[in-house]
Amino acid sequence: MSSSRRSRTRRAGSSLSSSSSRSISEDQISELLSRLQALLPESQTRNGAHRGSAARVLQDTCSYIRSLHQEVDNLSETLAELLSSADFTSDQAAIIRSLLM
Repeated sequence: MSSSRRSRTRRAGSSLSSSSSRSISEDQISELLSRLQALLPESQTRNGAHRGSAARVLQDTCSYIRSLHQEVDNLSETLAELLSSADFTSDQAAIIRSLLM
């Protein structure tokens, strides 16, 4: 790579990082991570740690969201089985559907 191309790449990279640092500060990121971690159940935080690295908080959050999706899928399947096996009148089924939506 030529020297002028390297310097342009460095300048572009530094302007990108400086412009993105203006959009959100490290303090704001820290505050957002704390808020995010507070939303996680204690069982999701590793070893009961209250403050973790940003990467750990994000990993724990992703794991928790995946587990919630799995729980919703399981509950949906269970509900579908119950609704198909139960003897409902069309009015009762309509009420149940309206409650679920």
